[in-house]
Amino acid sequence: MSAAAQAAAPNLEKLHKRLCRAVGKAIADYNMVEDGDRIMVCLSGGKDSFAMLDILMRLRERAPVNFELVAVNMDQKQPGFPADVLPRYLDGLDIEYHIVEKDTYSIVRDKIPDGRTTCGLCSRLRRGTLYGFAERIGADKIALGHHRDDIVETLFLNLFFGSRLAAMPPKLRSDDGRNVVIRPLAYCAEPDLARYATLRDFPIIPCNLCGSQPNLQRQQVKQMLADWECQHPGRTNLIFGALQNVAPSQLADPALFDFASLRRVSEVADGAAFAGNDDWSVAAG
Repeated sequence: MSAAAQAAAPNLEKLHKRLCRAVGKAIADYNMVEDGDRIMVCLSGGKDSFAMLDILMRLRERAPVNFELVAVNMDQKQPGFPADVLPRYLDGLDIEYHIVEKDTYSIVRDKIPDGRTTCGLCSRLRRGTLYGFAERIGADKIALGHHRDDIVETLFLNLFFGSRLAAMPPKLRSDDGRNVVIRPLAYCAEPDLARYATLRDFPIIPCNLCGSQPNLQRQQVKQMLADWECQHPGRTNLIFGALQNVAPSQLADPALFDFASLRRVSEVADGAAFAGNDDWSVAAG
């Protein structure tokens, strides 16, 4: 071991324990992993998915339940994609893995004009392919590498650009009910994952399709949150905590809370009910 590696070892061990605790707590809080599960771990080649696979493999060794891990990478046929990197890395691990080849790159380039954001279509095509492959290999769960910061960023993206309060849930059932998605890194901070990836020397593969787009809305939100974090350390964690402490009666969605039935306590006790006109339009005077 080199001198640099020896010096970094204590920091790596401490960080590894913190991340394992965070992942273990998320798994327990949301019942992400059950006995006998076969979990498809989506490995993109980025820092987060490498860390997720690494930590899940460590946790599997001492987990209170038995479960399988299957690593799956989707080769989207991006020009210059180093197709040998992930197989070489995965060959060195004691894990089943698959490389799914699907030319979504050409579809995205054909459908999205130059200068427009490609992430939306790219992610939909990737998600559809991976969902189908999960069924083919008999996976019970699909593990994605989204972390705490991704979840908070998505909250603000939906708020600012979609006019809705929504983020990424730590656990999700697909619309058709055929897949369950889990996000084991939900409690992990991105800076910790970036540092862990550096210390572990993962063979990171950059996304050449959209990673270099400078004007992405997500990049704007990421910068906003980074500025807030600099001014008020811990703010991102507080915002994430708010997602776990939702009060529907303090918002304004009548589908989540029955505002129409609210009455004064005395009215309820007396059996009184408002019997006014349901037409609340204002007539012109």
